[in-house]
Amino acid sequence: MATKTSGDIIRDGLWSNNPALVQVLGLCPLLAVTSTVVNAIGLGLATLMVLMGSNLAVSLIRNFVSESVRLPAFVMIIASFVTCAELLMQAYTYELYQILGIFIPLIVTNCAILGRADAFASRNAPGPALLDGAMMGTGFFIVLLILGGMRELIGQGTLFVDMHLLFGPMAADWVMEPFANYPDMLFMVLPPGAFVGLGLLIALKNGIDSRLKDRQKEAQPAVVPGSKRVRVTGSAS
Repeated sequence: MATKTSGDIIRDGLWSNNPALVQVLGLCPLLAVTSTVVNAIGLGLATLMVLMGSNLAVSLIRNFVSESVRLPAFVMIIASFVTCAELLMQAYTYELYQILGIFIPLIVTNCAILGRADAFASRNAPGPALLDGAMMGTGFFIVLLILGGMRELIGQGTLFVDMHLLFGPMAADWVMEPFANYPDMLFMVLPPGAFVGLGLLIALKNGIDSRLKDRQKEAQPAVVPGSKRVRVTGSAS
């Protein structure tokens, strides 16, 4: 298997192999809690922390774990980091933790995290494994943030509401209301709106990829068909 460069790992996590838009993993929390930006940031940061920690730990022990207990060991490592994230949220952002509810413990079952541990971290050195976890987590976090902002803006006509739940009293005035007397669109706040929003993001990414491929084809020099003279040397007996 060819070794990936740092550029390949960054590009895969943020775009080419984005866990939410390409692999389509972790959709349960992605669709359930992205009704506001603050919810998306809280879940995104927790997922990013778990991905980086679990990838690094799995890479460090990859040569000491037998094949028969490999997956159970990975799940235990992920569960340990999820517990750390859960305790940190309970200590510092308890109200946000209550809002996110069961979806923080359910990070243990997130296929994106276990998939990266098995497919990449268990086969690579700690440095690339940590970078892969950071980029995959960042890619997932960006999709959460965009979807949360889209649903909050269209559904409630606000942005950055309740940011004090994550950043403290200094963020109480961060709320933005771009529209006056905005009629709430309940559809976008409910789960069907999350499906529509994610579908639009996937369609946008596919459209951009298609445009880029077309430009690459146009940039390639055209091959002019025609016969070529072949020089033959030597003599035939």
